[in-house]
Amino acid sequence: MAATPPIGRQPNRPAPRPPAGYRWIAVRPGAAPRPKRHDQVPGPTPRYSYTPRWGLNQEFATPAVESDRAQVGPSAKTVHAASVVAMSALGAAAFLHIVRYIMLLINRTILLNPWVAAAGTWLAVAASVIAGFAVVAVALVLIKWLITRRATAYERAAGTEPRPHWWLWLASLLPVLNLFWTPVFVMELAATEKRLGALRRPIITWWVIWTVATLIAGWSIATSFTSDPQGIADNTITTILAYLAGMAALRYVHRVYLAFVGSTAELPGRRWVVADATTQSAPDDAAPAEGNDEEPAA
Repeated sequence: MAATPPIGRQPNRPAPRPPAGYRWIAVRPGAAPRPKRHDQVPGPTPRYSYTPRWGLNQEFATPAVESDRAQVGPSAKTVHAASVVAMSALGAAAFLHIVRYIMLLINRTILLNPWVAAAGTWLAVAASVIAGFAVVAVALVLIKWLITRRATAYERAAGTEPRPHWWLWLASLLPVLNLFWTPVFVMELAATEKRLGALRRPIITWWVIWTVATLIAGWSIATSFTSDPQGIADNTITTILAYLAGMAALRYVHRVYLAFVGSTAELPGRRWVVADATTQSAPDDAAPAEGNDEEPAA
């Protein structure tokens, strides 16, 4: 007779096998871990031949202040128009004085008609007056632009204008004084915009030509009170050279202005653009966090 197994104990039986295609795994309690996502390689950086007009709208206080201040200064069209008018007036005055000098040469052998002589003299005088007003007008426009540009440059550099406005106006308008201070103000502007190395030569060239033109103009004024025919002829030649030198000085100061305006120095900005959602990954997926309560399956 077979022995009866003790009560409470079951005989060793093999565990039931799972169906085909299944296997037993041990899983710790807790939520299932998040699936790992492989970082995708981003595509090439987009490049544009022009400034995109689309993007997320941003509101910044600093550009608003700069745009308001930029509206106070003269526009590029105003500066260009004033420069062209002043150079044209100087050229016309130089041409009329050349005609006057030719009339003086003719008058040495042939007596000119009084009306012709008077017309040649007074037209040259009128052209000189118009040229003087045109030069003052372009000087006011350029000084206004210089003061506005300096204020904007120092504001972008997180500073304030070190020189008062009244001194900038006074030192730039008074003759002889402006010859020493105005180029200094322009060099300070170039240094603030970190472009003094590229603009030093044009500024110095304009400074030298302006100095020569001022000396010739001063000599022309000093010799304009002569009354003898030879003295009048010599003064006419000096006046012609003064007008031509003034045209050259205006031409070079306009080149300096274009050097500033053509490559405006601005602080690097940041523009938000739309990116592909597939190239972005969540911070939790980018790197595994330590101390996570979720554990992988064993």
